[in-house]
Amino acid sequence: MTALPTASSDAATAAPGHVLPPLRIGPLQIDTPVVLAPMAGVTNAAFRRLCRESGAGLYVAEMVTSRALVERGEESMRIISHAPDEKPRSVQVYGVDPATVGAAVHLIASEDRADHVDLNFGCPVPKVTRRGGGSALPWKNELFTSILRAAVSAAAPYGVPVTVKMRKGIDDDHLTYLEAGLVAQDLGVAAVALHARTAEQYYSGTADWEAIARLKETVTDIPVLGNGDIWSAEDAVRMVTETGCDGVVVGRGCQGRPWLFADLAAAFAGSPERIRPGARYVAQVIRRHAELMVEAFGDEGKALRELRKHMAWYWKGYVVGGEQRAALGLVSSLAELDDRLAALDLDQPYPGEAAEGQRGRAGTPKRPHLPDGWLDSRALSEDFRRGLAEAELSVSGG
Repeated sequence: MTALPTASSDAATAAPGHVLPPLRIGPLQIDTPVVLAPMAGVTNAAFRRLCRESGAGLYVAEMVTSRALVERGEESMRIISHAPDEKPRSVQVYGVDPATVGAAVHLIASEDRADHVDLNFGCPVPKVTRRGGGSALPWKNELFTSILRAAVSAAAPYGVPVTVKMRKGIDDDHLTYLEAGLVAQDLGVAAVALHARTAEQYYSGTADWEAIARLKETVTDIPVLGNGDIWSAEDAVRMVTETGCDGVVVGRGCQGRPWLFADLAAAFAGSPERIRPGARYVAQVIRRHAELMVEAFGDEGKALRELRKHMAWYWKGYVVGGEQRAALGLVSSLAELDDRLAALDLDQPYPGEAAEGQRGRAGTPKRPHLPDGWLDSRALSEDFRRGLAEAELSVSGG
């Protein structure tokens, strides 16, 4: 199998980075304080390996529901599987029922299926929030506390640290992140990460980095990680400098750019070295990604179909004709991929600013879909409490 290409000929220099100490998450030491955010359909084993080959950090698998894990669903068990050389192994669990979340974390920890468990309280998608999950859940402070207590208790006997990923709150009138951070700290959570947007913002607008700074000032005993609008190593350095956070979480910024982790590792080591890939380098990374996908899925057709969504991200800013882009978005085999990559102008250099910035669609603010009467009280209604076990969803998101 082809190894990830080196980028010495594509390297460039930037301003020196910001030396940051290793990140401590319970017993784990993450030498480069960078976390790959779980993204449905993206952060599978193949993409995580591609990122690991580029740099260093903690790479979290796609989100999995606690109910599906407890039921040992085939897809859920695949999601939490890791290559033998993937260390530390990290998974993210979503759930709304404390008992089910606790059982899922117990399964993971007792069967040695991960070295770290993250809990999702940040997902803003309607199919999650309309059941009171994801970014909607911390509003119900008793339920939030019960889920954290169940997860930490289930993981503690096995030395597996539990962390929390959350948003600022549901909207600007229903913020929860400072209170949630303190609850997490008090209950033994090993670190908290804040996506500095509300659920209502979805992925629109600008992340509120001042909120990360406020959380860092409030939560002083465990690491605080910042997430939102990190599109380059320079953005990551600026976030740490401006907020004082202990590390960063990168999501959409690495879509189509797994080499961003090389830039991040360099920046947090104080090095100005950066990768500025020409088209040939991008093509080589895509080919490597495809090989890893085939290995992970064991089905060439399925692997290439899964790869299609990455094409627009990889070629952002490069001169690739409309017909060529469409053809790349329909690849169905490695041989077909090779032909379509070979037809591109692979001698073109890095396009600069055109390849930088936001990846994917930011969208617009969306009124969160919530259970009836969700915002009327911080306490759970008896109807919702009785239906907790049924409120678990077989969903993916992050």
